[in-house]
Amino acid sequence: MSQTIAARNNVRVFGNGTQPMLFAHGFGCDQNMWRYITPAFEKDYKIVLFDYVGSGKSDRSAYNQERYASLHGYAQDVLDICTELGLRDVVFVGHSVSAMVGLLAANEEPGWFSHLIMVGPSPCYINDGSYKGGFERADIEGLLDTMEKNYIGWANFLAPNIMGHPDRPQLGQELADSFCSTDPVIARQFAETTFFSDNRRDLQKNRVPALVLQCSDDIIAPLEVGDYLATHLPWSTVRVMKATGHCPHMSEPEETIALIEDYLTTAA
Repeated sequence: MSQTIAARNNVRVFGNGTQPMLFAHGFGCDQNMWRYITPAFEKDYKIVLFDYVGSGKSDRSAYNQERYASLHGYAQDVLDICTELGLRDVVFVGHSVSAMVGLLAANEEPGWFSHLIMVGPSPCYINDGSYKGGFERADIEGLLDTMEKNYIGWANFLAPNIMGHPDRPQLGQELADSFCSTDPVIARQFAETTFFSDNRRDLQKNRVPALVLQCSDDIIAPLEVGDYLATHLPWSTVRVMKATGHCPHMSEPEETIALIEDYLTTAA
């Protein structure tokens, strides 16, 4: 494997299976967020973890503002990793914005992917007529403005609200710490790329069976988003989870694992 891609994206490969299961983290996170999920699959799959450029232990010198101004740049990271590792028949597991990154990658190379697992996905975060994405454009502009003025304060306020489990403050704190470990300039651009993205037209191009895990109460991806995906994403199965918040792979790993296992067993 080319050292440049391995180092650029801090790629880690382990597990006893042959079919690859590629995990892609969400905004402000890194591959460590999957640690509650991967043990359930490493016996039967080849687990592939990575960090997007600018996140985790990736090579931040490889960050290119133009490339990552669009989610297609992040999708190219995924395709680069698949190319270098020779991955095919991939089960792609993407959290939050990475669900749409996975969709874009699979639209580009549908033959490389066997299933898409989308954890808390949203094709568009901004309300648009009858479409309810959860935010007004002014909300997102205010969010980005606050990030620029007081990044640490923004992270410490927003992370616990995204996690959604005040009874377990350590979860929100971990997310806040992860946000704070990201370069603020890169994080702000990733947030802008994420929250202003609109992938509704890309949904209809999907040719890969997809599982949508929709949390029952999620400020980032409300229930209406799950309903929209059920109607507009071909080859999709939507499961509304008992889990609340936006990070069920961290807050409710057992339920997340059970739904993925059930889907992969019955969809095989």
